[in-house]
Amino acid sequence: MSRTEEFQELRPLLFSIAYRILGSVSETEDAVQETWLRYEAAPAEPRSAKAFLSATVTRIAIDVLRSARVRREEYAGPWLPEPLLCDPYQDPERSAELADSLSMAALVLLERLSPLERAVFVLREVFAFDFPEIASVVGRSEAACRQLVVRARRHVAAGRPRFEAGRKEREELASRFFDALREGDVAGLRNLLAADVSMVGDGGGKAPQLARAVVGARNVARLLASVFPRMALVGVTFEPRAVNGEPGAIFRDRDGKVLHTLALDVLDGRIQTIRAVINPDKLGHVGPVADAWAIDREVRQVRRPAR
Repeated sequence: MSRTEEFQELRPLLFSIAYRILGSVSETEDAVQETWLRYEAAPAEPRSAKAFLSATVTRIAIDVLRSARVRREEYAGPWLPEPLLCDPYQDPERSAELADSLSMAALVLLERLSPLERAVFVLREVFAFDFPEIASVVGRSEAACRQLVVRARRHVAAGRPRFEAGRKEREELASRFFDALREGDVAGLRNLLAADVSMVGDGGGKAPQLARAVVGARNVARLLASVFPRMALVGVTFEPRAVNGEPGAIFRDRDGKVLHTLALDVLDGRIQTIRAVINPDKLGHVGPVADAWAIDREVRQVRRPAR
């Protein structure tokens, strides 16, 4: 195969590695493109294209994440990963690890790790790279890489839920949730939410967003049941869709432009967390982006009593 053909064949893997390290579709696409440029310019033919490209994209992603950490610390409001509708890389032997590592909940947990810990954890736990390969990629000894993985596992395990729902259970619960949302059914929504459910919105200061997370089944149910019916009156619709492998939906304005995405974290028979990505900078890869401020103004007008 030519270098172009080899790269295109491995591109889904490179994207999946970089996205799990970065949590950003746009930064991942840039990292993959930079990987191609370095591969194209390499004077010698690498012994293994997969090893060369995986190492290159990982190193680029680590550097990008290091520079992004400061921006994320100064981010306006909660930071959430950019939503991904479909993982381009599939491996039947690693399907469980790939699915688990793609969720919003998992990516938020990975934010606790240092860039190096995150990269080593992703390569080992998700893609099953062996330690000599990982050591070569990150420029550390095998012993150091093993310690990095141990620390990363400890941080991730501390934040993981004790009980996780199966796929069928999650989809059934999500279907009932979106039916109740359409109806503005407070009681129906409340019955599907965990007592300590939280709802988080990421607008990045560039779209209307919650001032802080809304916590508790009663508060979240009342908020959802009051807001969506008014949004529907100004032409907002939603289509249920897997978001980062979790049950979710894409919300659109009357012209079909993307307003935001919603992902549901289902645990132990209840919805534990609702994550909405509203920042327009994080939605461009999903489709043309709606004017969230204009929609917000229209919704507020709907709330006003007629005179």
